Amino acid sequence: MRLFLNELKEKWGPRAAALWSRLRASGPGRRIAALPWWHRWPTRREWLRLAAALPLLFALYVLCLIPFTPSISDIRKAKQEQPAQIMSADGKLIGEFKRSNRQWVPLEQIAPSVVQALVATEDHRFYEHHGMDFKRTMGSLVLTLQGKPQGGSTITQQLARNLYPTEIGRARNLNRKLKEAITAFKIEALYTKDEILETYLNTVPFLYNAYGIEMASRTYFDKPAARLTVLESATLVGMLKGNAYYNPVLNPDRALSRRNTVMAQMVKRGELQQAEFERLSKRPMRLNFERQEEPAGMAPHFAQQLRKWLIAWADAHDYNIYADGLVVRTTIDSRLQAWANQAVERQMRTLQGVANSGWSQAGGWNAANPLVQQLVRESEPYRRLRAKGDSEEGALKAVLADKAFMKSLREDKTRVQAGFVAMDPRTSAVLAWVGSRDYAQDAFDHVAQARRQPGSTFKPFVYGAVLQQGAHPEDTRKDEEVEIKLPGGEVWRPTDAVAPTGEPITLTDALAYSKNTVTAELMQDVGANRVIRLARALGVRQSPLAPVPALALGASPVTLLEMVNAYGSLANAGRYIPPQLVTRIESSDGEVLAEFTPPKPEQAWDEAHNYQLVDMMRAVVNKGTGRAIRQRYGIRADVAGKTGTTQGNADGWFILMHPQIVAGAWAGFNDARITLRSDQWGQGARSALPMVGDFMARALRSPLLNAKAHFASPETSHWWSDFVDRLRDRMQQWTGSGSDEEPDGHAAPAPGKRPPASAPAPEPAPDSGIEESTPALPPSRAPAPPPPADNAQPPDLDTSPGLAPGDNTPPPQAAGQAPPGWSDIGTPLPPLQPAPAQNRP
Repeated sequence: MRLFLNELKEKWGPRAAALWSRLRASGPGRRIAALPWWHRWPTRREWLRLAAALPLLFALYVLCLIPFTPSISDIRKAKQEQPAQIMSADGKLIGEFKRSNRQWVPLEQIAPSVVQALVATEDHRFYEHHGMDFKRTMGSLVLTLQGKPQGGSTITQQLARNLYPTEIGRARNLNRKLKEAITAFKIEALYTKDEILETYLNTVPFLYNAYGIEMASRTYFDKPAARLTVLESATLVGMLKGNAYYNPVLNPDRALSRRNTVMAQMVKRGELQQAEFERLSKRPMRLNFERQEEPAGMAPHFAQQLRKWLIAWADAHDYNIYADGLVVRTTIDSRLQAWANQAVERQMRTLQGVANSGWSQAGGWNAANPLVQQLVRESEPYRRLRAKGDSEEGALKAVLADKAFMKSLREDKTRVQAGFVAMDPRTSAVLAWVGSRDYAQDAFDHVAQARRQPGSTFKPFVYGAVLQQGAHPEDTRKDEEVEIKLPGGEVWRPTDAVAPTGEPITLTDALAYSKNTVTAELMQDVGANRVIRLARALGVRQSPLAPVPALALGASPVTLLEMVNAYGSLANAGRYIPPQLVTRIESSDGEVLAEFTPPKPEQAWDEAHNYQLVDMMRAVVNKGTGRAIRQRYGIRADVAGKTGTTQGNADGWFILMHPQIVAGAWAGFNDARITLRSDQWGQGARSALPMVGDFMARALRSPLLNAKAHFASPETSHWWSDFVDRLRDRMQQWTGSGSDEEPDGHAAPAPGKRPPASAPAPEPAPDSGIEESTPALPPSRAPAPPPPADNAQPPDLDTSPGLAPGDNTPPPQAAGQAPPGWSDIGTPLPPLQPAPAQNRP
């Protein structure tokens, strides 16, 4: 003790003297020094008062800390926590919301050698104390003052720290130790020693996303915790001193030395014989390592989307999604979800083969390709070399020469991705949701997160706006070249894959064959803002839509969920309902905590116009760009839809409507500069349509859907609709051309003339293939300006979940087929610049 006091005096004496001098020189110090009693030695009574006051002050401080430690109810909940279970509409478990990748096992299913090694090494008086080992704590304090820091926490204190890292903290100070001790006393008062051991072993982390002894045993030794040997138990317990430092995968020598130290402690505490220790300590480190991935479930992207909403709901209603055992009934149908997963997987294998072949050809993935060089310049290895001072050329050359990195970069950039979602149009219940081809590989959600140009799938909104202004599906437009003036004197000439015929074509055929020229001209007539308002009303409510000429061909990026929701409004007689994810939330005991029903539908537009547009979209699958639905997949049900392909084949889309289900798919790459390098496979009819066709063919053959259902026609009498049409025509004749101007400055299109009997609209010749040319989009020279006030991005209206709810005969030959070369896009889009000033409100 004398040596310790001398060492303490030598080490801390000068520092204490300097601190004492500063205190006496301060203002408060001088005032205290002026007091009379300061100049004399305290009396015995004053010493006794001081001695009595210090414990009282300490006790008062401890009492003040108690409210800042976990409550009794929190500790009970931590021991019994149950993750929220996500159930499908048909009663299947599709996911759980856990705090971590952990599998709880009772103490009797853990090898006894684990408990023996843990107690012998971490807390050999565990069964004697009540949460805090005062003898070990004092010893730790003395060693720390000697400059040899040593932990003095018991197993119960470590459990308190593991369970409540936020409330207790990790700082090395007296405040943290006191909160840790208070919580440990609470735990010991509530639970038996075996319960404490069980909780500790099931919550302690072991690296590699493994929490608890069971997941650690499966990760490092590929066996359950009940079968762990003494060597394996000592290895895992040894990691508790420092997971990273004693990691047996990366640091096997350290881990082996620590393992033998643990076994030596077991010998010291009588848990292992000396002879057995000498035999086992000579054995090498043997692992059977395999990362334990957390089960993603059959709809992982849907679950993550749901998690965001559920956390907010639980916080508002004082629940914990990780501990309270909530049972969430969703709208997902496990059978439809399984078919969607399979359809995406099959098509992705096909498209990946196409991509690999395309990028292996001349001009593909090689060091001379400017795109490859640009991707390298955007990579982290290139940036590191530049930060070290390498020249641009030197850094580029060095990274291009790194074969392993270039292989990894190619695999990452040329990995084909997909998004798929299906909804019930009657309730907007989400029935299936596939956010990417592999959640473990790419967690980015291509249904609700990714915004991509929709291409020609946006065209129905243009034709719908035209119908609103009095046009009819049978009206004709001349198939001819079109010139559209842009700001700055530029002229945009939209084109198609085949030269214009100069003959009249009906609006129905123009949509079925995805005529770019006609569509662009129609939007110039009707006005971009009318098209935007209709798209917004139907469901495109989250993404900004720029009022520019190129909007007609789908230039403004949107999400797949928005587009399928909007098509669902069309299938629901023009009535909009936001997407619904949840039907009911229950407690772990089955008590209903909340029920959700869809909100009252909004009538987005006139039901008669809606039915006309749906009928026009039937022609897309009967004879247009989506005819593979009939020809290849044998779907004979009443369906309608639209394909979409963007510039350079960067995005492929297809959305199909049925009265009871709407399904949509997107295919492409995360980087829009990467394409399939195939004009044939890059079309939406070849990349996205097979996913929808495969899924819908199986769904319509199942008892889940009525394959004979039909879109309901509006219940209006013919004489009244004819009278309204004639009155509208007469009014337009009276007002003359000068009054055709609409409030936003665009001229409303006069009703087109029906095709004369002597010159009917030509039916294209049948063909067996689909040819869609997709010229590249020229670079934009100016960013899109903020949209006008009436086009401002609306508030998020889709945050409240609600209620959800086979014929193989070859189809008859359609009356008309698209000619070779009919394109789904086929024209370079102009820069995303605003429409001319005189055409904006």
